[in-house]
This record gives sequence, C-alpha cells and structure tokens, in this order.
Amino acid sequence: MANELRRSTSPYLRQHADNPVEWREWSERAFAEARERDVPVFLSVGYSACHWCHVMAHESFEDAATAAYLSEHFVSVKVDREERPDVDAIYMSATVAMTGQGGWPMSVFLTSAGEPFFCGTYFPKDTRGGMASFRQVLEAITDAWQHRREQLDGIGKRVVEQLGAHQPAGEEAFDLHRAVQLLKTEFDPVDAGFGRAPKFPPSMVLDFLLRHHRRTGDEDALAMVAHTCDRMARGGMYDQLAGGFARYSVDGQWIVPHFEKMLYDNALLLDVYTHWWTLSRDPLARRVAEETAGFLLAELRTPEGGFASALDADTEGEEGKYYVWAPDELRQVLGDDADWLIELCDVTGTFEHGTSVLQLRRDPEDAERWNRVRSTLAQVRSRRTYPGRDDKVVAAWNGLAITALTRAGVVLDRPEYVEAAAAAARLIREVHLDGARLYRTSRDGVRGSADGVLEDYAAFAQGCLTLLGATGDAEWFRVAEGLLGRVLEQFVADGSYFDTAADAEQLVWRPQDATDNATPSGVSLAAEALITFASLTGSDRYETAAHQALQASATIAARAPRFAGRALAVAETIAGGPLEIAVVAAGDSLTGSARELVRVAFADAPWGTPIAAGAPGLGVPLMDGRGLVGGSPAAYVCQKFTCRLPVTLPEHLRRELRPTD
Repeated sequence: MANELRRSTSPYLRQHADNPVEWREWSERAFAEARERDVPVFLSVGYSACHWCHVMAHESFEDAATAAYLSEHFVSVKVDREERPDVDAIYMSATVAMTGQGGWPMSVFLTSAGEPFFCGTYFPKDTRGGMASFRQVLEAITDAWQHRREQLDGIGKRVVEQLGAHQPAGEEAFDLHRAVQLLKTEFDPVDAGFGRAPKFPPSMVLDFLLRHHRRTGDEDALAMVAHTCDRMARGGMYDQLAGGFARYSVDGQWIVPHFEKMLYDNALLLDVYTHWWTLSRDPLARRVAEETAGFLLAELRTPEGGFASALDADTEGEEGKYYVWAPDELRQVLGDDADWLIELCDVTGTFEHGTSVLQLRRDPEDAERWNRVRSTLAQVRSRRTYPGRDDKVVAAWNGLAITALTRAGVVLDRPEYVEAAAAAARLIREVHLDGARLYRTSRDGVRGSADGVLEDYAAFAQGCLTLLGATGDAEWFRVAEGLLGRVLEQFVADGSYFDTAADAEQLVWRPQDATDNATPSGVSLAAEALITFASLTGSDRYETAAHQALQASATIAARAPRFAGRALAVAETIAGGPLEIAVVAAGDSLTGSARELVRVAFADAPWGTPIAAGAPGLGVPLMDGRGLVGGSPAAYVCQKFTCRLPVTLPEHLRRELRPTD
C-alpha cells in the first residue's frame, strides 16, 4: 500500500512511495502527530542519485519488520535534500557536530519540537564492521525515549542553542594573491586537483584562478587550471562517449568515478572549460565545453524546457553498469578496432566483473577511427538500461545552467545554447515565480511547495542578467530586479545574509552558510548577482549589499580558499575594475556586427563582466545615453558609468579589452 509520498513532486520521495514505511513529508502535521503520540521523529534525508540511499532503502525501508517497528515507535519523515536544502543544512550541521562526519542518507532522530538528539548516516540492516544495525539503533532510541527522556530533550535543546548561535561576518580583507599561494600548497602536481582522494571537480576554484590569471598574468594559476582540466577530461570521471562529468573521482587519479551526474557540476564545469578556452584556445577546452553543453541539452533537458537535476549512479541495482566495458564485450562489438580501443582507453578491468570506464589519456592519432568507434559504442550503450533521471527542475541549478549555456553559446558561436538557456529561464519565470516570490522546484511543469532559498534567487538572477547581454531582451533585467529586491528585503538582517527568507517556514534555527562546496553558497551567488546588477544600474545600494554579501565569505577565503572559490572569483572581478560593457544595436535583435560585438565582449572581457545589449532606450540604466555611431552598432567600455569612446569594429573592441594582445 502506497504512503503519502505518492503525491510528492519530488522523484526521490516518490521512489519511496511504495515502501511499507508510513513515510510523511516534512510538515507541521508530521510533528503534531509526534506530539500527539508522544514518539520521536525519525528523519531520513537523501536524494535520488545517492547510491547508499538506495542501499539503505532496499535493506531497511523495504523490509516489513523494520517498517512495522518504525510505525509503532516513530513518526517517519522523508526529505529530498535537493528540494529542502534548508532542512538538510540544519540537520547536516547537527550530524557533523555530533558525529564528526556527514553524508547521505542522513538519519536523524528529533523531538517533536524538531530538536536533534541522535544523528548518523547510513546504518546497515545487520551488524557489520563495528557498525550497529539499523534495528539496534531504533531499539536503543526507543529505550532511551521511554526511560531517559529528559536526557534526550536536554541534548536536543543544547544542540539547537549551540548551532543556532549567530555567527558574525569575518573582518578579514580578501588577499587574492595569498589565496593563490595557499591553493598551490594543496595542489597535486602529479595528478592535478586539490587535496587527496576522493577528488571533486574544483569548479569554483578553477574559475577564480582563471580570473586571477587574466588580471595579473600569474602563469602558475593558469597552469593549475590547465593541468586539472586536462586530467579531469581525460580520466574516467568524464563520459568519453556522450560528454558530461560524474560527481567525483573515488581515487586521486581521476579514474574511478562516483557515477551520478549532477546538473550543477556540469553547469559549473561547462563555464570553466568555456572560460579556459577563451584564455588558452586549447582544442580540448572547446571540445569538452561543447560536449558538456551537448550532454545538458540531450540528456538533462525536460519537455518543458528546464534542466533535470541528475542522472542516477545505479542501473539495475549496480553502480555504473551503464557506463563500463569489458574487453571481451569490446572485441565482440568492435572487431579489429577493439585492441586499439582497449589500449587507447586503458580498459584494464578496474571494476567488478573485469570492467572499466573509458579514459582518453592522449588524443588519438587517427581521429576518424576514434569517432567511428565512439559512435559504435554509443549505439551499443543506448540499448542498455538507462540510468534513472531525477527530472525535478531546481531553480538555482537551472540558474547556473542558464549562465553557463549563455556564455558558451555566445563565445563558441552556438546560438542553440542561448536558445536553450532562454527556454529554461522562461520556465522558471512562468512556473516558479509567483509575483516576487520564487519557488525552488517544479516537475512536469507543476510547481513544488518548497520556498526558494537564497541560492535560487541569486543564481537565477545572475542567469537573467547574463541573458540580457546575449539577447538584448530587457525582460530579463526586470526579472532580475524583482528577484534581487526580494533578496534585500527578505534574506538580509542587520547586514547578515541568511539562506532562508524571513517569511519562509520557521525552523529550529535559521541557516546561513558562506561555504562554497558542491555548489556556490547562496551568499557568494548573491554577491555576484548584486555586483552585476549594481554595475548595470549604478546603484550604490546594490553595490553596498554586494560587498556585505562578499564579506560573509572573508574568513573562509582567508583560511580555506578551496571552500570559497566563488567568493574569491567575485572578489577578483571587483579587484579588476569592474568594467561594464554596453552594446547598442540597430534593432530589437542582435544580428550582424552587433552580435559580433557581443561575442567579443563575452569572450575577451574579464569573465563575469556585466554586459548589456540591445536597442537604444532599452530601459537598462547603463544603456541610457549610449547611441549608435553613424547608424552602426557600437560598444561602450565603461567603468562606474564613465565610458571610453565607442567602437564599432569587433577588432577594436578586442583591442580595448586585451591591449597587451
């Protein structure tokens, strides 16, 4: 019998709709039930592409005896961390504080007031490796609840008091040169990337290093990016057949991926490889950028025009089965090309059953042969069971994709990318926006109930402002203005930025986190969008707000720059000016020389430079008073609204932006 999760818009929650566990969605009604029954709440947090979430589900949540015990002694609540990042952030902070580590599935036991008193992650069905079984944990919690209730209540209250204490923003200044030096000490000179295994794609740090190189000429910064981008793209974490990156590499050599593919990773990496190409013209950079954009459009795009959240790691109960190859299988499908491919792509039996992912550690000398073999393998793979797709549309991650696709589409002269970005933006505007209020998710064109958090407002606003420069459509400026106005009204209190709005659901504490981790923090995204908007409008209010937002990351940037990459990138852009560019077109559409001026502006200005484009009188303050020159489209390079003489030729604009070239 299905539980109430069957009505959810979250694919992850719907995966659990047929569990015998009587799951509840996160709601006041669930906590009221716990109060009425005088039982604790069991909170299980995960996401659809999470391998160990699936394992715990199969072992415990599909087990009738476990489900019966949960039903008798607990109210069980299931949360999709991607739909409710606020709930996830609160209880992950508690889990890390109480256990020293975090991860998903996250298993937290709460009082009916939402106070956490026992936390963990994955619990096996049976005792193994020194880990208590899930049933043992449940029985111990039940015993403590019945016989040591005051102790549990006390733990919960202390956790809320300590973790909910307001953390003032740091007073450190951004020392960008020192941040680069600290990153050098953590850089792996052999295998690239930062730190040891597992290695995650350091997208935001790479973006910062590219911006730093552009401003200062620091060749070490560019070399770290080039080495890391090369190793990631040639290793097993990158899909050599269809493009797109897996979540991370289990090992330190970028060989063994954790196979889930996330929208946010691929959006951020698309932007990095496009940016790297503008500085290096490395053919690998362009190829990976185009293939990654192709992956987004072919495999993550939804019928409504948005982008789905993720592809699952598992297929038919086995992680990575869709992506791996055995030598004998290759010989069967490739014939005389098999041994050549096996040697080229290092198919040596890395995984169970003697299979491997494909790597491409060097460019093949016979490109035609490689393309033929690649096409054959893609056709063979298409007949396998395709990984599950979490097709909910998340506003923040779509915002990242809109920005990345817009920049790539302009810079690489692929207008279909810009069209896809605009379609995604229209979906967010029409489905997720209700007045000024933004909702976080939708599925099948139906809006979810979760309020947007700071990252949703900021990432989508930045995507809209990027579209403004590429399309000349002032509607995107007006949407961004509404979003950022609400950010200042609802997410800022006494100069501090919070991840949830003041009028959103009140949780046990109001989360705020300036750490750039798998995705940019909400506050660093806010700093970026606010400084972009301030540059297009000349608004002191928004410029001050941007600097306040940036200051929230100052302590992290000074001590652990790996976890402040987006904040450092924004600080780097500010340190370089910032410039503003206005491209005035002869009509409503950007064609001919106006389009080429826009392309040069995106490709040759410092990454993240605010760009406005369109007809005179567009309604964007930066465009006011900027006209055509002799009836021809013109570009104005400005700083604080003081502009140089306009130029009408793309090569002259390039010279303005890169005089040393």
